[in-house]
Amino acid sequence: MGGDLICRLFALVICLSACIGIGLELGTLTRGGASMLGSLWVLIGYFTILTNGLVAVVFGTIALLGERFDHPRLVPGVAAVMALVGVIFALLLQGLRTLAGATAEANFLLHQLNPVLVVSFWLLFTRKGALSWRDPLLWALYPLAYLAYALARGAAEGKYAYPFIDVSAHGWVGVMSNAVVIALGFVAAAEVLVLVDRILARQ
Repeated sequence: MGGDLICRLFALVICLSACIGIGLELGTLTRGGASMLGSLWVLIGYFTILTNGLVAVVFGTIALLGERFDHPRLVPGVAAVMALVGVIFALLLQGLRTLAGATAEANFLLHQLNPVLVVSFWLLFTRKGALSWRDPLLWALYPLAYLAYALARGAAEGKYAYPFIDVSAHGWVGVMSNAVVIALGFVAAAEVLVLVDRILARQ
């Protein structure tokens, strides 16, 4: 990573943005009367929250370690899944709920700002040339693991985190079709990320 001080400051901004976004969501739930544990349980049902939590950990570590943090496959993997968060929100979730106040602010940070910040960090600071064409398949294991978790939790609770994985509304065939389309789109977009990585490495 180049420009160690700037890199660490940018990483700190990303970490804080993720923490603030999650904190705003948590505060909204607790002010609505839910317990702290109950609120946390609700939040960890969402891919957006889990992924932004991952962002907070990874970029908090980068802010602490700077150039000693040398994991050139981890940051682009996080960038790929954060891009997925932003794209899914823009295409499938935006406008489904009326948002105001802290909820709207959290939504902006978690779904819109943070994907842009993380991808920008990857472009600007992460060492290029270390990625392989197989890496997107490895990165895809995380959203696939979430899908299994979300479906199991939804079946147990009778409530699904996202409408496009709602088995009661779409049936298993519909949900699996949605999942396949999203997975293929994710892998294809991540392969483009690998291509960009290789082009930048040559430059």
